[in-house]
Amino acid sequence: MNIAIIGIGGIGGFFGGRLTRLLQGDQGAKVYFVARGKQLEAIKAKGLVLDSEEGLTTCHPTMATDRIADLPSLDYCLICVKGYDLSNVLAQLKDRITDSTVIIPLLNGVDIFERIRAVIQKGYLHPAGVYISTFVESPGHVVQRGPLSTIFLGHDPARADENKSLLPLFDAVGIKYGWKDDPFLEIWNKYIFIASFGLVTADTGLTFGEMFGSPRHLETVRAIMGEIVALGRAKGIALSPSVVEDTIVKASKFPAGTRTSFQRDVELKDRPDERDLFGGSILRLGKELGIPVPATEKVSASIALKKPLKA
Repeated sequence: MNIAIIGIGGIGGFFGGRLTRLLQGDQGAKVYFVARGKQLEAIKAKGLVLDSEEGLTTCHPTMATDRIADLPSLDYCLICVKGYDLSNVLAQLKDRITDSTVIIPLLNGVDIFERIRAVIQKGYLHPAGVYISTFVESPGHVVQRGPLSTIFLGHDPARADENKSLLPLFDAVGIKYGWKDDPFLEIWNKYIFIASFGLVTADTGLTFGEMFGSPRHLETVRAIMGEIVALGRAKGIALSPSVVEDTIVKASKFPAGTRTSFQRDVELKDRPDERDLFGGSILRLGKELGIPVPATEKVSASIALKKPLKA
């Protein structure tokens, strides 16, 4: 049984670290980490240190590499890269996927399933997402905090048969999950939150507390949420009539100093960011569906002025 975790950042490090528990029993498992740079060097030298709510553990995969070509054919694959790395990863990964491979993409975005299926037609691709708070403290050291740390996933709509074979493995290593009859609804609900607040915080530099103290900026958040809701409903997603207000209430409970990961990436001028996953996806869907998205257009253009994309 060959299991690969592609991208050993906070999310991949947490779930990859948990999955190395399979190597301690008689499971016939091999767990492969695909990482790069100093993170890879540290894992090769001393293993991955996982500092979670359960305590501190050192995790040793079967192999850590920066070359997807080094992997065998895969039984299970968790894709945990940033959106801007996805196309490159898929081009390398497709030859390691068989008809029976189970793929779990743990990326933010409402078009991840379609983007993967455009490149990889084989395997079981479960629409999925994750609720978790993790970060890389230093090379080879991943920290997880908070009670959630939960993957949600559901049936691959491109397959007539259903495959839940990964769930017993999650049970064996203590990975929490929720099987959803409609995983796309969960994906869109999460996206309404992360895209709207991500775009506006990246544009303004405001924390959540400052955002809620500014009616003008909060109205921009609501406008972007409304545009996403209109797109989702046009795609047949059964979003709740109260989803915008429900999401605003949820966000208001975050600590006042909260900043989004997209915001932090935009502020670092030498780092790529996920603007295409947020603003780009909304703009493309708006054009495809004939739905105006003026608030997203305005904020996206403002972000582009602050940090132009490198040629």
